[in-house]
Amino acid sequence: MTADDVIRALALQPHPVEGGFFRETYRTAATLPAGAIPTHTGPRSVSTAIYYLLKPGHVSELHVLPGDEVFHFYLGAPVRMLQLWPDGTGKDMVLGSDIAAGQVPQLVVPGGVWQGTRLVGDAGFALLGCTVAPGFDYADYRSAARAELVAKWPAFADEIARLTPRG
Repeated sequence: MTADDVIRALALQPHPVEGGFFRETYRTAATLPAGAIPTHTGPRSVSTAIYYLLKPGHVSELHVLPGDEVFHFYLGAPVRMLQLWPDGTGKDMVLGSDIAAGQVPQLVVPGGVWQGTRLVGDAGFALLGCTVAPGFDYADYRSAARAELVAKWPAFADEIARLTPRG
């Protein structure tokens, strides 16, 4: 299958803020009331899940959420994820199916950790899943200018540049 075949089969749409293609597949009916979690500004679903697809020329731009994200690798090419931690450190990990090579099929991005992903290489596509708890809400999504991120994490300047295509 091609990326476009998967996009059609799963009814994915362009992601409106971070790049790539997605579709929400689950949102709990249960909600947490405003104030239940201090890092969230209003009521939130307990959990949400999406399909997320990257193809060449697309990245998941660096962004941060207040809640935890769990990424699941489903198929295709591996993806490189950069995580930038509040203490000024960073981690570069690869989601994929080659466990013997150190790739992981699942990884967690704790709330408050910046993250962005891109394909490893220039070909193919990757289909991922992402589960967020408390559930995703666009009010929680925060991006930043490249210069702001590089100032705090200068050791990751090259990767930050790749994951902030709009500067």
